[in-house]
Amino acid sequence: MSRIYLKNATAPHSFLVIDGRKIEQISQTPIEGSFDKEVDLKGKTIFPGLIDMQVHLREPGFEYKETIESGSMAAARGGFTTIACMPNTSPAIDSKEVLMSVMAKAETSAKIEVLVIPAMTKDLKGKEVVDYKAFKDLGVVGVTDDGKGVQDDEVMKKVFQNAAELGLSVLQHCEFDHISNGGSIHEGEYSKTHGVKGIPSDSEWKMVERDIELLKQTGGHYHVLHVSCEKTLELVRDAKSQGLNVTAEVTPHHLLLCDEDIPNLDPNFKMNPPLRSSKDREALINGLVDGTIDMVSTDHAPHAVHEKEKSLEEAPFGVVGLETAFPLLYTHLVKTGKMSLERLTEVMSYAPQDVFKINRGRLEVGALADIAVIDLESEKEVSVEDFESKSQNSPFINWKLQGWPVMTIKAGEVVYGQSHE
Repeated sequence: MSRIYLKNATAPHSFLVIDGRKIEQISQTPIEGSFDKEVDLKGKTIFPGLIDMQVHLREPGFEYKETIESGSMAAARGGFTTIACMPNTSPAIDSKEVLMSVMAKAETSAKIEVLVIPAMTKDLKGKEVVDYKAFKDLGVVGVTDDGKGVQDDEVMKKVFQNAAELGLSVLQHCEFDHISNGGSIHEGEYSKTHGVKGIPSDSEWKMVERDIELLKQTGGHYHVLHVSCEKTLELVRDAKSQGLNVTAEVTPHHLLLCDEDIPNLDPNFKMNPPLRSSKDREALINGLVDGTIDMVSTDHAPHAVHEKEKSLEEAPFGVVGLETAFPLLYTHLVKTGKMSLERLTEVMSYAPQDVFKINRGRLEVGALADIAVIDLESEKEVSVEDFESKSQNSPFINWKLQGWPVMTIKAGEVVYGQSHE
């Protein structure tokens, strides 16, 4: 096992020694010793490895969009050392056999740690609750039908009951289909002006409201995926005040964009939930800062160029986000004074670990050496030519950002970036 010495980084973690897979020493002053490799990080900052609990890796079934290997490499480039992949593959990850297959593929081809979140219901159809015990025995942290919300109240109650009995988290994509009714963007002035069928905020928050009522009956942990509107935020805040185990996440695109920012009905700005109003966007920023929203997840959803070249109504929902998440939020929230760097670190690393009981990426002696090294002064434009992802569907192309990851270390192994001895 090798010993790596990271030195001359910006305080407080200026000097750090990795011995094998774990952190051996952390100091603000130089460390003496014999090392296999020394890496000079002058001007760079050491962060805990970033964690993303909502990523679509598309494998099996849609490898032309992304693979476990390409998606994990994109994550490594973005400073992520752990990601959770969603079950909306083909076949869906709704059985022990498919789950084991994806886990095995991740073990051999992923550049970083990949957690697999299996389905809540058979084929993600919201009708038949699958066998969670088989999942629990394989060490998963939760279940989800991400991309689809469970429409039936009784089925959803059974999901909560079965998950609670096994200590599994329930991660819900909150959307009542009869309310969203085939819309493409947020229902508001923008959709009306451009003659596009809109998705009302009610489609999200009414499911959150229902789920919280069911949670009161069953207990357990309920995690609201990609919060997009102010009313959902209020429901989450109220549930927390009642002592319910409710957590929530938000994406970088919902924090930084609103429906009025969509240029010429560009399909690269189409995602689900959609970009809401500027009022919703400001509420989400405030909710992330004050702790109502627990964490940031990218909802990285790659699609091929030919799919996103269709019209807004015909193109699929989803944008990529792993490679730009940290610089986006550092530039537009931290540098603007809306959020502290400490809070950004919390919501992108420590909070996911605490909520889902994942012991990875803590900057502590004895902890697994999952580390992101970031150049907070480096400034460059977002360019698809730099992407490790197989897809390019980002609404942030050509944005000039600061705070780019330059090295990612997973369990003591450099998986992204060049180290100089």
